[in-house]
Amino acid sequence: MTTIADTISRVRNVLKAVKEDPFLTDRFIYSMITKYAKMMIKRLDDQDKIKKFQSLFQVLPCVELVEVSRIEACCPGIKTNCIIKRTKEKVPTLLEGTYGPLFRSVTSIDGSVEMFKTYPATFTAMTGTSTFKYNKTKYFWYLDGYMYFPNIEWDAVRVEGLFDGDIAPYLCDTKEICEPIQNQTVNFPEYLFAEIEQMVIKEILTSGQVPSDGSDDKQNVLR
Repeated sequence: MTTIADTISRVRNVLKAVKEDPFLTDRFIYSMITKYAKMMIKRLDDQDKIKKFQSLFQVLPCVELVEVSRIEACCPGIKTNCIIKRTKEKVPTLLEGTYGPLFRSVTSIDGSVEMFKTYPATFTAMTGTSTFKYNKTKYFWYLDGYMYFPNIEWDAVRVEGLFDGDIAPYLCDTKEICEPIQNQTVNFPEYLFAEIEQMVIKEILTSGQVPSDGSDDKQNVLR
């Protein structure tokens, strides 16, 4: 798989042939790459193709849950007895597709029970039907960075998604050294990179303005 450093180097090498610019930072180049990569991913999702690229999706194997109120879960109108759990912390930001954040699967820890995405209003309406008591399907919804789970007793779930950025802090033990961001793989299909590369180079060469790093440059992981 291609790393973030590889993609930056590829664009920089092409640019050096036509434009020398000491202020063209790795951080800026990668921001341009991700800008157009997100456009391409959205296009794939519009075509219902993105989930075929399993290697792009990353797994949070054990996301801890806590119990919350119906009001916090944005569904106070539920008429049945209902326990609602929420991810203890906000999940890493996900890339957006046609119908919202790009989850590939959300399951029990062992993967044996799959959960299906819904919305608070939709779930509330379902609970008001006479047949809901026979519905054994497990659901979740995503709201303000958290995931909510009605009618489960689990303490954690497994989440597979197309995350926007580094999820290493959610995976690494505090005693371990996480993989540097430059060495992480890009989260878009490699065959799209030629098109993304052309878009990035075109914008950089035609914009006439390339921002330099600010006063916090030493804090940046990509420079």
